[in-house]
Amino acid sequence: MGIKATSKPLFCHSKLLCVSVIYLFTSLFLALYTSLISPTTCLFRHSPNDPIQTPLFLYNSSYGEHKHALPTFRSSCNSPVYFSDYWNALKEINEFCENSTFLGSRNLRYIHEGNADSFGGNFSTKKRFSYFDRRPDDDGIEVPCGFFKRFPISNSDRISMENCKGVVVISAIFNDHDKIRQPKGLGKETPYSVCFYMFVDDVTLKGLQYHNLISTTTTSEEENSVGVWRIVKVEKEHLYENSAMNGVIPKYLVHRLFPNSKYSIWIDAKMQLVVDPFLLIHSLVVKEDVDMAISRHPFYVHTMEEVMATARWKKWWDVDGLKKQMETYCHNGLQPWTSEKPYPSDVPDSAIILRKHCVATNLFSCLIFNELEGFNPRDQLPFAYVRDLMNPKLKLNMFDVEVFEQVAVEYRHNLKNDGVNNPKVMPKKTKRASSEFLVNRTDSKCDSYLLKMWGESQD
Repeated sequence: MGIKATSKPLFCHSKLLCVSVIYLFTSLFLALYTSLISPTTCLFRHSPNDPIQTPLFLYNSSYGEHKHALPTFRSSCNSPVYFSDYWNALKEINEFCENSTFLGSRNLRYIHEGNADSFGGNFSTKKRFSYFDRRPDDDGIEVPCGFFKRFPISNSDRISMENCKGVVVISAIFNDHDKIRQPKGLGKETPYSVCFYMFVDDVTLKGLQYHNLISTTTTSEEENSVGVWRIVKVEKEHLYENSAMNGVIPKYLVHRLFPNSKYSIWIDAKMQLVVDPFLLIHSLVVKEDVDMAISRHPFYVHTMEEVMATARWKKWWDVDGLKKQMETYCHNGLQPWTSEKPYPSDVPDSAIILRKHCVATNLFSCLIFNELEGFNPRDQLPFAYVRDLMNPKLKLNMFDVEVFEQVAVEYRHNLKNDGVNNPKVMPKKTKRASSEFLVNRTDSKCDSYLLKMWGESQD
């Protein structure tokens, strides 16, 4: 709406006041303009009045969804992201979703087998690796991609997920490990055009009921929602004993749970989106002409560094299993990161993953999931191995961690009842992998990897 011009501003009752007001508005405009064009600005929003500013959902005060946010310390950005106008991004993505055929169904078929002992089929290492190379003429070859037993959700949820034909945003909470947080900065049409799905188990569901966020009388076939999120209950006792492994089903098999969707955003439940999904997909995927976008890790670039951190910080208890996993990857072609690779890092921060559902991303997701079932649910460990050795190659945008910290706010997981605060602690100086990781490593298959990594990492 335009502002009607007058000979004298209505709020100017004196010449001095008018000069002061004009000076104030000029200063504010210059400050805003400087911040937008500054090379240290990570985000640029074309239309600042587009997003919804009001809260999407009001929580009970006892729920505490905004407690314990983690601070960020990066004030600069090497590659700022310039968002398009919201309405242009919305139109372009919606037109693609409505007019394009489903790219993921071409040349990629899945093995179907019911009532197996394992949801992922529990394939041997040799068998899993045999599916990495997908040639254009391999129409008849099927790929293992989970669902060797039924994914235990209600029929109404399943039908609703199949009817999501555009953009889907998914997350998951098991063992009441996180809070449900509403996305911020949504455009006016986004709540009606994007599917938001939160997968939960019975423990998390009871917590939501305890805080009166959902009804205790809702039947299994009735829809539950908290703000924009549709709540999908998963009977996890029919899946894996490890809740983290259950969480990677919606994280990496989203293209199978939502077979008609064209784009997806996975976001860990510890994160709260503060930028509209259409703007994120348009800027980080569509404009970059890539299949997938994911942040690089803030501390590590080599897979072995992430493995060391996984063992050191006890993110996975089976250290012998970690050694076996790395020996397997080294033996079959994993190489440390160098500047010759077409990617800035071998280690992602996988808390946010943006995907265009196509052959490459669907195959990548299937192969990653198979590795997670074969070894452990730490998805950063097989990332570079699958990405580098799969065919067709994945067009990947690994954006700066500074961008990651601007598009979402990270929170601590739910604190335990003992009141002990367990913040995310990282060493001031990242330690490089050492020979201590591979005990008795005579003729280790990772010798060459470590030597190359040390050569790249140390002067």
